[in-house]
Amino acid sequence: MSGPVTDRRRCPGLPAKALTHPLRIRLLGMLRQDGPATASELAARTRESSASTSYHLRVLAKYAFVAEAQHRDGRERRWQAVHAVTSWSSKAMEATPGSRAYVSLSRKAQIQHLEASLVQHEADIADGRLGQEWVEPSGISDLMPRLTPESLTELWEVFDRKLEELTTRDAEDPRAAQVVLLAAGLPLAPRDPGAEPDASAPAGTKAKDAS
Repeated sequence: MSGPVTDRRRCPGLPAKALTHPLRIRLLGMLRQDGPATASELAARTRESSASTSYHLRVLAKYAFVAEAQHRDGRERRWQAVHAVTSWSSKAMEATPGSRAYVSLSRKAQIQHLEASLVQHEADIADGRLGQEWVEPSGISDLMPRLTPESLTELWEVFDRKLEELTTRDAEDPRAAQVVLLAAGLPLAPRDPGAEPDASAPAGTKAKDAS
């Protein structure tokens, strides 16, 4: 049997091959978000076959992303995520086409997760599954600051330290809830002044703007 989920899995390169399939990324995300499950349970939630989810779970287990969890009845294997987070060096992952493809696939999956989480969050508030105390602090920001590479690196470091501090502080608080928190730092090259305007460009909004 496996132990408790640990904080972080550093992914230097090779193990990322385990996450080059969209379903494997989805299965790992479900185990991290919702806790241990069987291949059959995951198959029902993903609308895939049990054979398919079983195969992909075994691949994840081979590279130590998932492991057997405590069984309920001893008849069907249950799986749990081994780590809460998968992290890597972006510079190291630029070394091969395969690792670059994984990073791109992972980022797209994160955007899809954000969209699904927004739908669930709004439904949870509307249906009373979350209290009104969560309305004010919840939100999404799409700010566009001008930063140097060094400042962006420092921002990530401060963010990680503060998140670890707050997570530790709230670990035993019964009021704490699972929060989907996505942060992006994606520098953009200057646009050609003569180019067509980008209709998808954000307005530079922040959730707490009340003015």
